[in-house]
Amino acid sequence: MGSPDPASLWSQTAHTCAMSVTGFAVAVVREDGRWQCAKLNSAALKDLDTAITQLRGQRSTGAVFGLLDVDDEFFVVVRPVPGGVSLLLSDAVAALDYDIAADVLDLLRVEVPDEDALDADEVWPEGDLGLLADLGLPAEEMQVIIDDVDLYPDEQLEMIAQRCGFSAQLSALLEKQPG
Repeated sequence: MGSPDPASLWSQTAHTCAMSVTGFAVAVVREDGRWQCAKLNSAALKDLDTAITQLRGQRSTGAVFGLLDVDDEFFVVVRPVPGGVSLLLSDAVAALDYDIAADVLDLLRVEVPDEDALDADEVWPEGDLGLLADLGLPAEEMQVIIDDVDLYPDEQLEMIAQRCGFSAQLSALLEKQPG
């Protein structure tokens, strides 16, 4: 088994780490039938372990999950569960350019897509499409939201929030964030 070219790895890592990632990272908590949204540290947009750690720090007897809009290119839903984490990446192709997307695929044990075999007009979601089914968003509806290529990730996440019932809380939080 050969090892990867160190110069290539350094160049790729330096490129990804140097990139300024925009978007938002939000923790969503349902406690006693009420929704709350809180901003996660911006490091959660670059590092999956950071996002998971921050979400595990949210104490609740109800549902806790994170919504990550990364560079308005793709989104990630992160839901800590007993013994692990449930994940959904809206487009696996993002793993070619973003460490956090590659980390999601790694945790899911899914290979990064081959750039030559990609169709630019299609999205390739990976993970658990039903991770919010118990909150009112079945896998089939999640698939419809992801498949709508005319929507930006923030719009897709707003549709998820609307379907689950925390749209007002998410909108209020995002309006407070500097643009």
